[in-house]
Amino acid sequence: MNAIYALSFLTAAAAFLFAVYLYFWVKKQKVENSRIEEVSHLIAEGARTFMVREYRSLLYFAVPAAILVFILLPEPIWRGNIIENIQMVVAYAAGTILSAIAGRIGIMVAALANGRAAEGAQKSLKSAFLIGFRGGAVMGLLVVGASLFGIAAILMLFGNPSIILGFSFGASSLALFAKAGGGIFTKTADVAADLTGKVELGIAEDDPRNPAVIADNVGDNVGDVAGMGADLFDSNVAAGTSALVIASTLASSEDAYAMVLCYSLLGLVASMIGIASAKVGKDGNPTRALNSSTYVTTAIYLVLTALATYLIDGFEWRIWIAAATGLLVGVIIGITTDYFTDDTKPIVKRVAKASSSGPAFTILSGISYGFISALPAMIGIAVSALVAYKVAAPLGDGYALFGIAMSAVGMLSIVGMIISNDAYGPIVDNARGLAEMGGLGEETLKVADELDSAGNTVKAVTKGFSISAAGLTVISLLGAFMSEANAVLSDLGKSLIAGFDIMDPTVFFGMLIGASVPAVFSALLIQGVDRNAETMVAEIHRQFNTIPGLKEGKGIPDYNKCIDIATTGALKELVKAGLFAILATFAVGFIGGPASVGGYIAGNIISGLLIAIFMSNAGGLWDNSKKYVEAGNEGGKGSDAHKAAVIGDTVGDPFKDTAGPSINTQITVVSLVASLFVPLFAAFSIF
Repeated sequence: MNAIYALSFLTAAAAFLFAVYLYFWVKKQKVENSRIEEVSHLIAEGARTFMVREYRSLLYFAVPAAILVFILLPEPIWRGNIIENIQMVVAYAAGTILSAIAGRIGIMVAALANGRAAEGAQKSLKSAFLIGFRGGAVMGLLVVGASLFGIAAILMLFGNPSIILGFSFGASSLALFAKAGGGIFTKTADVAADLTGKVELGIAEDDPRNPAVIADNVGDNVGDVAGMGADLFDSNVAAGTSALVIASTLASSEDAYAMVLCYSLLGLVASMIGIASAKVGKDGNPTRALNSSTYVTTAIYLVLTALATYLIDGFEWRIWIAAATGLLVGVIIGITTDYFTDDTKPIVKRVAKASSSGPAFTILSGISYGFISALPAMIGIAVSALVAYKVAAPLGDGYALFGIAMSAVGMLSIVGMIISNDAYGPIVDNARGLAEMGGLGEETLKVADELDSAGNTVKAVTKGFSISAAGLTVISLLGAFMSEANAVLSDLGKSLIAGFDIMDPTVFFGMLIGASVPAVFSALLIQGVDRNAETMVAEIHRQFNTIPGLKEGKGIPDYNKCIDIATTGALKELVKAGLFAILATFAVGFIGGPASVGGYIAGNIISGLLIAIFMSNAGGLWDNSKKYVEAGNEGGKGSDAHKAAVIGDTVGDPFKDTAGPSINTQITVVSLVASLFVPLFAAFSIF
């Protein structure tokens, strides 16, 4: 194990050094347009302000949570075992802090890269692509490096995988706030800017006359860079945590620990190679370049893990098959998501054509294709879990669940590349806006639009991938919960849980409640966007009516007022949704005990995955349908089809960037809360 720990720390260090190199490479690129430099500064300052206020708000949750963890976990301190409680608090704080640091640096680099990518688009598509991708790769490398370092350090220092649940809970806490808060911020500004700008005034998306345009660009960073980074940090940590907790129940636990860490570090190695090899080919197709890098990373990972399994005693080929299945299914889910959201594919064109008949047809067609698109992902998750279970089961007791956990680890193994692709999207989106505000000309805008279109397509794919990976992760977390519950029940002299029988009313009670939570959670987030966007629309109207010459481009809008509205509203609205999900878990636990909580997690997983995939894909579909019309199809900009497509996009925005991707974080959070607090549920439940 010492060799594996050393390799884990060396790999994490290599990732950090590579991130530093890419940061300085991006910084070295020049920004010569004064207007672009000015607006880039406004975006960076707005993002920094939001992040500071968001993290300050998180303290009001994190500090009381840390106190509760210290008092109650893994056992109440009055039972005398205070050392493990201190370890759990340290792990919780580490998970929160590492996730926060990765998000903050990612935001800083994204703000640095967007103006440089805009000016790079003046030179060539290749130049702008590299700036955007390498800026995003800094986030990818930091997130995966931090998660590997944190898991390996806690396991080495404390030797107890259950303590890593605290690390994972810390990561999940921050992810819930970062993803939900960032999602509300970004879609408040996006919806308000689109409705007032495109629909009411007929001005361009990034027209500097619109007071919400800077808030919209800030939102891209806090929602899609920091938010998605925190989300995937959370999923990656949760997958490793569940695998290690289940590994602790196996006869050969040391070999299983080594396999989890080895496969994780090899995924980071493969991602670094994939990031280094990313480039636009002769055909100048950025979407193909991003997808090719993902496929290269996948192939490298499969080869490296196969070699490790062959060379290292104690590594099982059946577990390699489980991990490989998870990864390959993840790639297939990405491909099917691309089919439903790419504007070169038929589905997007059909929705764009439906927009010619009015917004009702835009909404109806988008909803129907969104639901259909959920089927391949749900089948993929089910097949991956089933194959992993059946392949690993012959190895002995506990290995079937370990196989599912390793399938999740496999699916998330290339998460460094996935985050790099995802963070590329908001960088080139902002670059497109900066190119317009900086007056860089139509040719530059054409290049920026091509990069932005690729970013939108790949963002939809990465969201589908991350939601699916979270699905496998929480299935393995359900196994980890059962392991933790049985350990507690054994100590209390109560009957152990062999499984969760839906014919048991206690289990079914939890399942029904769990299935309803993602729907209510989504509704609270979307209501938050709705209320906040209404406030911002009123502010935009006020500025256009009271600032002399603003409509004609002679007045200067108050950008900061819109940023403040988005910030204040986002922080206010996210608290309701987050507390609802956590308090519902406690309510079910104290009413029905561990069996009810198991049903609750199962219902939450199934309902949450379906709603999350539907929302993410439908939103991406509407977004790219709008862009397809804006490219000159179905009447082009200003047509009835365009207005209908913009309305579809404003509905899809909170679907794909607020509620949808936040649900998988919610699922992980409630699963971890259940595992951490199962001693209390077992001891103090009503039934």
